[in-house]
Amino acid sequence: MNSADRSTRMPWLAARQAGVALLVLATTLLGSWAMLEILRVNGITALQGIVLCLFVITFGWITIAFWTAIIGFVLQLTRRDPLSLTRLAPPPSTPEPGEHRTALVMPICNEDPARVAAGLESTCLSLLEQSHARGFEAFVLSDTRDDEIARREAAAIAGLQQRLAPRLVVHYRRREDNQGRKAGNLADFCRRWGHRYDYLVVLDADSLMGGRTLVSLVDAMQADPDIGLIQTVPIPVRSASVFGRFTQFAAALHSPLLATGQCFWQGHAANFWGHNAILRTRAFMASCGLPALPGKPPLGGDILSHDFVEAALMRRAGWKVQLDTRLGESYEEVPSNILEFAKRDRRWIQGNLQHLRLLAAAGLHPMNRLHFLFGALAYLTSLLWGLMLVISTVDAIGRAQGQHDFFRAGYQLFPDWPVATPELIMPLLISTAGVLLLPKVLGFLLAFIQRPAAFGGRAPLLASTLLEIGIAILIAPVMMLLHSGFILSVLGGRPVSWDAQVREGRSVPWGTAVRYTWLATLIGAAWATTTYLFAPLFFWWLSPVWMGLLMAAPLIKVTSSLTLGRRLYRAGLLRVPAEMMPSTVLQRLSTASPSAPEAHPMPPPPEDPGEMPVQSFSRWPPRQSPASNDAAPAKRTTSTSPSARTGHPLKANPE
Repeated sequence: MNSADRSTRMPWLAARQAGVALLVLATTLLGSWAMLEILRVNGITALQGIVLCLFVITFGWITIAFWTAIIGFVLQLTRRDPLSLTRLAPPPSTPEPGEHRTALVMPICNEDPARVAAGLESTCLSLLEQSHARGFEAFVLSDTRDDEIARREAAAIAGLQQRLAPRLVVHYRRREDNQGRKAGNLADFCRRWGHRYDYLVVLDADSLMGGRTLVSLVDAMQADPDIGLIQTVPIPVRSASVFGRFTQFAAALHSPLLATGQCFWQGHAANFWGHNAILRTRAFMASCGLPALPGKPPLGGDILSHDFVEAALMRRAGWKVQLDTRLGESYEEVPSNILEFAKRDRRWIQGNLQHLRLLAAAGLHPMNRLHFLFGALAYLTSLLWGLMLVISTVDAIGRAQGQHDFFRAGYQLFPDWPVATPELIMPLLISTAGVLLLPKVLGFLLAFIQRPAAFGGRAPLLASTLLEIGIAILIAPVMMLLHSGFILSVLGGRPVSWDAQVREGRSVPWGTAVRYTWLATLIGAAWATTTYLFAPLFFWWLSPVWMGLLMAAPLIKVTSSLTLGRRLYRAGLLRVPAEMMPSTVLQRLSTASPSAPEAHPMPPPPEDPGEMPVQSFSRWPPRQSPASNDAAPAKRTTSTSPSARTGHPLKANPE
């Protein structure tokens, strides 16, 4: 088999990227011009000038998702591959990868052992159903610090080893320290056993992947020796609360659409989301050794959101990094309530703000610099929206309470009457709402046309979409305030702890909801009262914001309810394909076998160590010794031997 013949070619990639950039720029300029015309008709004040600058940034940000969704909609509607732009052909009945050694690596830390074992067992059993499952092993990499959890964890993995033997080998290793967190855990594995495996499939503790997807990923890596990483699109599952079901529905409806649009313009410089992805082991080892950032946390020290950086370093070394939007059976779990969701965002905010320090790192691909910027803007725009609303409120009150100067010139014959511009205000408001909501509408239309049964039918799909939009509008002010507080906290020098995520559903008590939201409620009440008394017209324009803040505690309480979530499901609302048409990997999850409480896991295999040199952000390419090889992918070869597939001897010497 000539593997080089199956590599993906991307026609007109530069033209695509330029076209998307022009569309985003033109839309942003049009919206900014309308806002400028509205503000300047009666003279722009200093406050309004700030509002205009903030509007340009935030409006430009949402237009990126707007055009990405449109592109994704067209490609999915016409069934075109976002990379090659060719018509999507039915996949082969069974992928047939050649000889390989692939590890399913799952870094964990203080997780529920039974939940971890059940998810990994379901993934492994699905893999064993495939006719080409040879070459796979599983490796659980524990960073658990709690001795009691570690004891139960070892017993759970020991039971899993016994149940899967001899069909599939499961290894277990617990580190004595957790230096470097997840990135350090994975790096430790690579340095000790990296040369044992051709590929690594990275799983989170809550990851689930189907066997066909895993085999297809290996097959795709072997088809193109220049690929270093392939990221799938994980879809949330297994949540029963209102908020969890809302998140699952939104992701199932919109994530494939947006991912397809992203794939269209980012090409072979895609991102890495840290899990549910396959890596070429030696490419990862040679190019992704992470240094610590200069300075102290939160913006210095260990790189928290390491996945974006690893993708950038791999692309810098010449490897392709791809996003595969065609593969299904890739799942994850999400927090079941707003508070846990916000805690996870708090960690991501610190990590993504660190990326701003890497925008000027040497040798990075321009697309990876954009990924860094976009990742930070995903949270910074919350602060910018908040600032824009606050400044707009101050300006509205000042205009409502101030006296208009009818005779600004010394010898005017006619007064300067205040001028209103409804012909611009309403179109701008409608256009902004359209830019925000169109991605949701397109996701609904695509599902309505192509797979309504996967969401319970067309009528439930429409009702669920309206409910999802309503919940999103209500919680947006709360998330805006939380994100703004987190950003200011990070910029103020307060680092965050990186604890295990709470994955099981649980209702938030009223006391907890009030304790975390009393300030938001107070701000909402003060904001509403002030605008009602001093700028009544602006009070009504601002109602979605202050209403969401006033309802913060009830929103958190109600949306965390498991009982109400189950009622919504019985009513046919917020149903997702994973529930309506569950794959076998999800069906098996509920029937996972328990483990003996005192079982002990087998020791890990003999080490096959290799170097993972620390990279430099200040110099590229690295210094090379005369005997070292180029840090770039080897030329394609038609050989299918493991040495040909993985023999990219990248050597990046540390600074």
